[in-house]
Amino acid sequence: MEARQGREVSRRVFLQRAGWITAGAVVAPSMIPASALGQDGRPAPSERIVIGCVGVGGMGTGNMNSFLHYGDAQVVAVCDVDANHRQAAINTVNEKYGNQDCKGYTDFRELVTRKDIDAISLATPDHWHSIPAILAANNGKDIYGEKPLSHSFAEGRAMCDAVAKNNRIWQTGSWQRAQDNFRFASELVLNGRIGKVHTVEVGLPVDGTVYQKVAVKPQTPPEHLDWNFWLGPAPVAPYQPERVHFHWRWILEYGGGALMDWIGHHNDIAHWGLGYDTTGPISVEGSGESQTEGIYNTAFKFRCVAKYKTGVEIILAGNQPDIPTGTRWIGENGWIYVDRGKIDAEPHSLLEEKLGENEIHLYKSPGHHREFLDSIKSRKPTLTPAEVAHRSATPGHLALIAMKLGRKLRFNPDTEMILDDPEAEALLKPRMRAPWSL
Repeated sequence: MEARQGREVSRRVFLQRAGWITAGAVVAPSMIPASALGQDGRPAPSERIVIGCVGVGGMGTGNMNSFLHYGDAQVVAVCDVDANHRQAAINTVNEKYGNQDCKGYTDFRELVTRKDIDAISLATPDHWHSIPAILAANNGKDIYGEKPLSHSFAEGRAMCDAVAKNNRIWQTGSWQRAQDNFRFASELVLNGRIGKVHTVEVGLPVDGTVYQKVAVKPQTPPEHLDWNFWLGPAPVAPYQPERVHFHWRWILEYGGGALMDWIGHHNDIAHWGLGYDTTGPISVEGSGESQTEGIYNTAFKFRCVAKYKTGVEIILAGNQPDIPTGTRWIGENGWIYVDRGKIDAEPHSLLEEKLGENEIHLYKSPGHHREFLDSIKSRKPTLTPAEVAHRSATPGHLALIAMKLGRKLRFNPDTEMILDDPEAEALLKPRMRAPWSL
């Protein structure tokens, strides 16, 4: 650790001297000394942020490619329990750099304990978020992790604590905060353009067709997949192609369905516009419908309500015709709606508003992956640090428990405890298969 800390200090000194950090802000350098650059015109290898990628399926490969785009980052290792994914990622990295240096791993523990790695890109199924993240933080790595932050509430809290204890930079893949329309909509709400907000509608998209699939009979796992390692802390289960890769999210043992798959996006924006990044609901209730046959057991239709100390109610809805996908804040003087590629308001003239110099201006991100790299250098928090992501996901964790037990839950957002319901409180903690534990 001492050697790595010294390396971080030298990197920061280099960046400051090169003009990349001024007054805490990251800006493009006007000129970088030739001595600080390698033969390829990029920062010298000793001055690059060294990255290892854990989980290189669809989203993991996308994140990896984003980091490969930046000259001040260097991907040196990838890890995946699927050898096909792993080899494809190795090939991509080696082709980018024109060498054969990228190292592949099946066991994330070998990668995250490497002393030469500065940061981890983590894009595993939800049930594999907490253990690698905590180990990475404890080994001094900064982390870019996919949403939702965690598979269970207690895992999220443990991840936040590990990141804070080790003074690590964390960026959650809630990239909507880096988009102009989401930022502007949130600024309008924060600056009172629709008056006091009383309700927020958060529509989460549900792919109903996936639940129509019938699981095939158990099969022998393919040779390229370490099935037992893929299951990890989850219960033992037979291998079926429908369980792995993208479709794991429809199974409660590995994910939380559309509710948890999207809550880190649209509810994250709801919290952003309300200024609720460090708090949570005081009660959550809801109902949902799920399959009675097959392996997909998450709700394909749901409506949950989270109430906050201020009186605001956030409605989390999936497959509800009256609530479209996206976030809509409803106030005493109108409403503002935002979704990917969309923004609307009532009155519509709100969209022509200009923020005053003394009003709240949210940080304009240069892009989620770029921002992560910049924060590693400056040691300033990202737009979506672990604590923010944990709070964004909290209503979803509570809603899953409320739906399972069929009753309203009361919650203390300061102590983060469910009140007067030991059965529900016990469900905040995961049951992990040995030898895995938090």
